[in-house]
Amino acid sequence: MRFAVIADIHGNVLALDAVLADIATRGVERIVDLGDCVSGPLWPRETCERLRGLGLTTVRGNHDRWVATADPERIYASDRFAREALDQSHVHWLGSLPHMVDFDVGGVLVRAFHATPGDDNAYLTEDVVGGRLALSPASAIAERLGDIHGAGLVLCGHSHIARVLQVPGSSAVIVNPGSVGQPGYDDPAEPHPHVSEVGSPHARYALVTIEGGAVTGVEQIAVTYDWQAAAARAAANGRPEWAHALATGYMP
Repeated sequence: MRFAVIADIHGNVLALDAVLADIATRGVERIVDLGDCVSGPLWPRETCERLRGLGLTTVRGNHDRWVATADPERIYASDRFAREALDQSHVHWLGSLPHMVDFDVGGVLVRAFHATPGDDNAYLTEDVVGGRLALSPASAIAERLGDIHGAGLVLCGHSHIARVLQVPGSSAVIVNPGSVGQPGYDDPAEPHPHVSEVGSPHARYALVTIEGGAVTGVEQIAVTYDWQAAAARAAANGRPEWAHALATGYMP
């Protein structure tokens, strides 16, 4: 059995469509979406409508929660842009998404969430070191993960960095598929402001293969799309730093 994992689309419907087209060629039985669907100066409404129409297994990211429930005057500019582009049905859909879901694929229990089991705005596998994201020690990952209740596969996003890791002290695997639509960002939040950069503008996702009740393969896939058009859209909406990241995979 084979299924696809996507995350962190951030309103980039051009990247999403390219990823969906690539997935359609690979004999995939299911797609799981790990949240942060619409926030960004791109195409939040179009992205939301595309995702709602697909009926994917989807969890709520921190930006989905902020777009749906936070005070519009106190949220990030990207969240405010998305909120203003959506109607109430879109907002309700985002707000009603679950924080975490468990499901079975081929005899493997899969646990899916956006960031960590207990916090949608904390990194599971990264620490901020020198203003950048670095791989955390195994002991820290295990502590953040807690009891996974027999899960053989853990799916998370949030950092936008594609990873495949072994759960410390377990046969379970952690997969972060990387970001579909935002290859670089800066987080100004104190006490640890930082950037995340992947170094290329590709749209990213993961393919997981399960056979005989075990995860037998994980493919991290990078897809080309018209990232210059996405960058131009961000620039036209007054976000030159987004435009630079979309075109290069680096923050300016």
